[in-house]
Amino acid sequence: MIAPTTAIEICRFLHDSALLVLWGTAAFIGFLLPRSLQAETVSRLRSLPVGAAVLSLATTVVTLPLQAASIGSGWGDAVDWETLGAVLFDSSVGAAWQAQAAAGVALLLAFAVGRKHRMAAVAVCAAMAIATLSLTGHASMGEGWQRIAQRSNDIVHLLSGGAWLGALLPFLVVMKMLDVAELHGPAQLALRRFSSAGHGAVVLVVATGVVNSWMVLGRWPTDWSAPYQLMLSLKIAAVMVMTGLAVVNRYVFVPIIARNPAAAIRAIRLASVVEILLGLAAVGLVSVFGTLDPF
Repeated sequence: MIAPTTAIEICRFLHDSALLVLWGTAAFIGFLLPRSLQAETVSRLRSLPVGAAVLSLATTVVTLPLQAASIGSGWGDAVDWETLGAVLFDSSVGAAWQAQAAAGVALLLAFAVGRKHRMAAVAVCAAMAIATLSLTGHASMGEGWQRIAQRSNDIVHLLSGGAWLGALLPFLVVMKMLDVAELHGPAQLALRRFSSAGHGAVVLVVATGVVNSWMVLGRWPTDWSAPYQLMLSLKIAAVMVMTGLAVVNRYVFVPIIARNPAAAIRAIRLASVVEILLGLAAVGLVSVFGTLDPF
């Protein structure tokens, strides 16, 4: 049987990935996509938005007994009501869990909003749910203004990273719409908006990542004998490769579309898929080293 801490790491990965992807996807559709493409894009994504919301709430529910097992004496405490109550009402972990559970319920309710504004509502609620992730981990290490600054930086980092990662999924869907004559014009507009917003997201991810590393460590993560610093370095490497791919997509492959559209679009799609995989790898690394001692 796996250890409770390992189960928590798996839950963190699934939960954080679901929220980040849902936020980026819903924000792209709700705020950047021309209205004429929104229904078609949601249809092509099928059940992904709802599935991501359900997964985020399910992993939130499961995390509470896992935390009880981890804080307590083992798996038996996962179903011990006294331990569960102590974790829920007498710990900072429990307070964060309550906020995350409330955000998860609000996120599901957002799907009841009318179709015209549904994705915008989902994006707002997903952003709120992501903000609750800063209530635990290294973002809560400091006191007073330092804690506020760390949490604020962490929230911006998560939102910009999720906007980048999650938007790549509807971006790939919209790329396919370029082949449909009546959708070609709106699809081009959507891709230009994606490019403009993407520049900002990439800059924010890198800038807040540097600030976060400096606030936690006070220096660069060069001591690779410490698991935290080794995995943080791997995450930085993944983000740097993602950044390189995004730059190549925008400034190498996009100009080629006019001369050789089929080859350029295939290259853009492949690079985007690799970006998604690297982004999920970065989330996986954070899920593990986010609970480790930095030194």
